Amino acid sequence: MLPRKREGQGDVVEGETENNNNSNTIKYVSVTSPVKRHRISDTAAADSTVNDDTFAIRNSSGSSSVVEPAMAPGDSNHNDIDEDLHSRQLAVYGRETMRRLFASNVLVSGMQGLGAEIAKNLILAGVKSVTLHDEGVVELWELSSNFVFSEDDVGKNRALASVQKLQELNNAVVISTLTTKLTKEQLSNFQAVVFTDISLEKAIEFNDYCHNHQPPISFIKSEVRGLFGTVFCDFGPAFTVFDVDGEEPHTGIIASISNDNPALVSCVDDERLEFQDGDLVVFSEVHGMTELNDGKPRKIKSARPYSFTLEENTTAFGTYVKGGIVTQVKQPKMLNFKPLREALKEPGDFLLSDFAKFDRPLLLHIAFQALDKFISDFGRFPVAGSEEDAQKLASIAANINECLGEGKVEDINPKLLRQFAFGAKAVLNPMAAMFGGIVGQEVVKACSGKFHPLFQFFYFDSVESLPAEPLDPSDFKPLNSRYDAQISVFGSKLQKKLEDAKVFMVGSGALGCEFLKNLALMGVSCGSQGKLTITDDDVIEKSNLSRQFLFRDWNIGQAKSTVAASAAASINPRLKIEALQNRVGPETEGVFNDTFWEKLTVVINALDNVNARLYVDQRCLYFQKPLLESGTLGAKCNTQMVIPHLTENYGASRDPPEKQAPMCTVHSFPHNIDHCLTWARSEFEGLLEKTPAEVNAYLSNPVEYASSMKNAGDAQAKDNLERVLECLDREKCETFQDCITWARLRFEDYFVNRVKQLIFTFPEEAATSTGAPFWSAPKRFPHPLQFSAADTSHLNFIIAASILRAETFGISVPDWVKNPKMLSEAVDKVIVPDFQPREGVKIETDEKAASLSTASVDDAAVINELLLKLELCRNNLPSGFRMKPISFEKDDDTNYHMDLIAGLANMRARNYSIPEVDKLKAKFIAGRIIPAIATSTAMATGLVCLELYKVLDGAHKVEDYRNTFANLALPLFSMAEPVPPKVMKHRDMSWTVWDRWILKDNPTLRELIQWLKDKGLNAYSISYGSCLLFNSMFPRHKERLDKKVVDVAREIAKAELPPYRSHLDVVVACEDDDDNDIDIPQVSIYYG
Repeated sequence: MLPRKREGQGDVVEGETENNNNSNTIKYVSVTSPVKRHRISDTAAADSTVNDDTFAIRNSSGSSSVVEPAMAPGDSNHNDIDEDLHSRQLAVYGRETMRRLFASNVLVSGMQGLGAEIAKNLILAGVKSVTLHDEGVVELWELSSNFVFSEDDVGKNRALASVQKLQELNNAVVISTLTTKLTKEQLSNFQAVVFTDISLEKAIEFNDYCHNHQPPISFIKSEVRGLFGTVFCDFGPAFTVFDVDGEEPHTGIIASISNDNPALVSCVDDERLEFQDGDLVVFSEVHGMTELNDGKPRKIKSARPYSFTLEENTTAFGTYVKGGIVTQVKQPKMLNFKPLREALKEPGDFLLSDFAKFDRPLLLHIAFQALDKFISDFGRFPVAGSEEDAQKLASIAANINECLGEGKVEDINPKLLRQFAFGAKAVLNPMAAMFGGIVGQEVVKACSGKFHPLFQFFYFDSVESLPAEPLDPSDFKPLNSRYDAQISVFGSKLQKKLEDAKVFMVGSGALGCEFLKNLALMGVSCGSQGKLTITDDDVIEKSNLSRQFLFRDWNIGQAKSTVAASAAASINPRLKIEALQNRVGPETEGVFNDTFWEKLTVVINALDNVNARLYVDQRCLYFQKPLLESGTLGAKCNTQMVIPHLTENYGASRDPPEKQAPMCTVHSFPHNIDHCLTWARSEFEGLLEKTPAEVNAYLSNPVEYASSMKNAGDAQAKDNLERVLECLDREKCETFQDCITWARLRFEDYFVNRVKQLIFTFPEEAATSTGAPFWSAPKRFPHPLQFSAADTSHLNFIIAASILRAETFGISVPDWVKNPKMLSEAVDKVIVPDFQPREGVKIETDEKAASLSTASVDDAAVINELLLKLELCRNNLPSGFRMKPISFEKDDDTNYHMDLIAGLANMRARNYSIPEVDKLKAKFIAGRIIPAIATSTAMATGLVCLELYKVLDGAHKVEDYRNTFANLALPLFSMAEPVPPKVMKHRDMSWTVWDRWILKDNPTLRELIQWLKDKGLNAYSISYGSCLLFNSMFPRHKERLDKKVVDVAREIAKAELPPYRSHLDVVVACEDDDDNDIDIPQVSIYYG
C-alpha cells in the first residue's frame, strides 16, 4: 500500500512527544504554578494544548496521597484519533471537537453515584485527563448508586476506590486523585470543574474564582437528592458556541432567482427547505447571476417549504440562467453567563423539562437552597420519614420564599417539600445516570464549544416514581443493606418487588450495558424469586468500546450478552442473570415460548432496529406485559412506556419511511455525495460479494444452476450469467498484474466511458419531450476523468481495487504494490482500448423505475448461449476452483473496503463536480453508521429506570407515566403523558388493542360462532394465519361447523402446532345486527 497520511494523524501536540515509547509508567510530578490551558475562546487554538512536559497529571492535593494508575503503553500521542474506537462518537462531534476534548483536563469533585457517572461519560468521550476529588469514604448504602464500588471498598476513600475501574474504561485518559481539601488555586489546572457534593457557600467561592479567572474556567454544579436533581452552568462572562445544534448546514438546489429587490429564490421540489427567517446563506455554482457566487453570507426572510426571499437587490445583477446551490452558514453564538452568586438571586429563565410542571423549577430553586441551609444549620441531612425534619425544611424554604418579594412562589407546596426532605440524603442510580448524561454533555460543550450550553439552571423531579400508596414512616428505616438509600425513598415493600422481578432485556449493546448497570445497582432481579434474562446475538467489536462501557478490549470477539452479564454480576453479585445469544423473532419462539413470556414481570428493549422493536412490541401486546422502550441518535434520545391497557403500543405510531433516491438518480444523475456513496456501496457488493458468490453457486452445481437460470428466463438471470462469464473468462485474474489491469479498466469504464456514453446520449444542450433543458436542476452535467498516475487518488483507487480483486481470486499481493514508482509502472503496462459511444443505448431516466435491467424477447436464447460458453470456461478451470466473496466490513481500517468505496464515490463525485469527502465521512454514510455517544445513552436509561419504579409498583395511572424526547445538543427536554390506547365499543362492551378474547375447552367452529352471537356479533369469516377456516359465503364451509377449530386449522391450514403451545389464535371478521363491521380483538382458542 502507498504510504499516506491517515485521517486524524499527523497533528502532533507540541510538548507531548517525549512519551512515544512503550513505558508502562507515567511520572507524576508536583506542581507549584498554574498550567497554561487550551481554551475554545481562542479560535486559532484548535490544536493548542496543555503545556505539560509529559502526559502527567499532577497530584495537586499537597498531600502524600498515592495517585493511581499508570497509563497504558502506546497511547502517548493523545491527539491521534483512533477512528476504529471513536467512529460513532466522531459521527456526532467531528474531528475538531474530538481534538479539543483530547486537550482538556477536567476535575470531578464528589465521587458518589453522580460523580462516578459523570467521570465514566467523560472518560469514554476521551478527554485528556480526569481528576477525581473526594475527601469522604465509601458507605454501604452508596452501593445502590455507584457502579465502581464493591462491598470491599466500604471505608476506603471514594476517589481512590474509583480509579482502577474507571481507568479500565479508556487507557488513553489519565486519571488521578485528590483526597484532601480543595483550594480554589488548584482549579487553575483545569478547563472545566464539576462539583456534585458541595455547599453553596463553597460553590460561590469556587465559582467566583473560575468566572474571574483568565481565561475563565467552566464551572458546573450538580446535585441529585432522591428524586430531585439540579444543574447549574457558568462557562464565563463571554463564552463562544461554535456550533449551536450539531446539525449539518441545510442546503437547497436552486431552480430560479428573480431580478428584484428583494429577490425571490425558488428551489427544486425534491426536498423541503429547512431554512428559517434570519438564516445566513451563501450561493455557489449559479449560472447567469454570477454576482451571488462571491461567498458573501446573505440573510433570508419569508422562508417557505420551497422558496425564500433574499435580502438583496438583484435588479442590476445578471439574469439567472441555471444551476446553483444555496447553503446555510452556521454562526457562532456568544453567551454571557452570570456567576452563581448573581444567578441565585436572578435565575432568569429555567430550562423546562415537563410543561405539566411549569411552576416547579422556581420552587425547586428555593428547595435546594433550603436544603443547603438545613445541612449548614444541623450538620446533617433530613432523616427519611421524619415529619419534624420535613417541617424544618419547609420552614426554611418559606423564609427564603418570603425574601423573594414580588418573585416569590404563591404555593410553597408542603407535600412536595416533604417528599424532597425524606429522600434528600439518597443518591438514586436512575437519577445519577440521567444527570450523569446531562452533566457529561455540558462538560464536552465547555471544553469544545460544540452544542449550546445549558443556560444556566435546570431542575427536575420524578415524584411520580414514588409508590402510589402512602408509606408508613417505618417503611423507610434502613436495613443495613446496599439498598438502604433506595429504601429511604421508596420503602422496603417496593424494594422487595424490584428484587423479585422477572425481567427480559433484549439487547446488550450501548443501551443494554447502561441498563444492566442500573438494574444491578437498583437490586432488580437480585432476590430469591427474581430473574433477569438477557439476549443478544452480536459479538463485541472495537467500535463498541467508546460507549458500551461493560466491555474491555480483551473482550473483542466475545458474545456481548455473556460478557455484559458477567460484568453486571460483578457490580452486584446477588444479580440472578441468564445470558442468551438468541435473536428474538418468530424463529426463536421455541426458546422464548408462551411459558417464558407468561412468567415475565416486565420487558426492556435495548435494540438498534425498528423491526425487532415491532416484534417485541407484538409479543408484549399478546402476553400483556409492560414494555419499556428507548432509543438514541447522537445527542438525541427518546423513551416510550408501553403499559398494558393504559397506553398505546409501540407499533401504534410509525415514523415515515426514509426517502430513497430513485435508481436512475443513483446510477446516472447523482447530485450529492450520498448518491455517489450509495452507488459505490452497491458496486462494491456487486463486484466483490454477489458476483463471486454467483460464480461459486454455478461451480458448486452447474446442472442445477443452469436449470434455475433457464426457468427464470428473465433479464436478471441474463445479467447474472453475464457477470459470472466475465469473471471466469474475459476478466479472469491469474496474477496480480491481471488484478491491476482489471482495476485500471474499471476506472476507465466507470469514470470515462460511461460518462462519455451518457453525454453522447444526452448532450449538454439536450431537451426533454416538453422542450425544457434536460440538464436542469437537480441534474448535474458530468465530465469524464483523465487517468493520471500522478494523481494519488487515482492510484489509491487502483491499489484498493486490485488488492480486493486479488483477494477474491486467492492471489497473493506483492510487496511492490506499496512502491508508488513500481505501481505506476505496472499501471502503465495496461493497454486501455479507445471508447466510441454507441447509438441507441438506453439509459434509464424514469424515477419510478425499480430496475435497470431491460427485458427483451430473446432473453431465453441469450441465456442458453451464455450457459454454453460458461460450460467451456468451467472445463478450463483448475479442479476445485472457487472464488472468495468479500462481505463489506466498515470497521476494519486495514481491509481496503472503505478505501475502495471512498475511491469509487469520490471519483464519481469528481465526474459530476460534487464536493468530495474523506474516508471517515464516507464510512459514516456508506456504512450507515448511527451516530452515538455515551451521554445520551446514559440519560435515556436513567429516564427509563425512573419509569421502572412505577411499573414494578403496579398501581400507577397513565398520568403518572412519562414519555420523553430529549436533545442534549440544544439542550431540550420534552416530557409528556403517554397516549392511551384507542377504545372500541359495542353494546356494553369495550376493548383496546391490549385485549385478547379467550375460549377454553377446545370449541368447535359452531361453538365459537355462537359464543360471539351471544355478544351481539355475527361472525362471517374465521381465518388462521393467511388461511380461511370458515366463510359464510361458501356453502361447503358449513360442513366444518361441528369440527374442532384446532382440527380445522390442522386439516385446512396445515397448522404445525408445537408441543409447547396449548392454544392457537384466529382472526374473526364480525358484523353487528345492522351489518356494520366490528373490529374485534384476536381470539385465542385453547385446546390443550
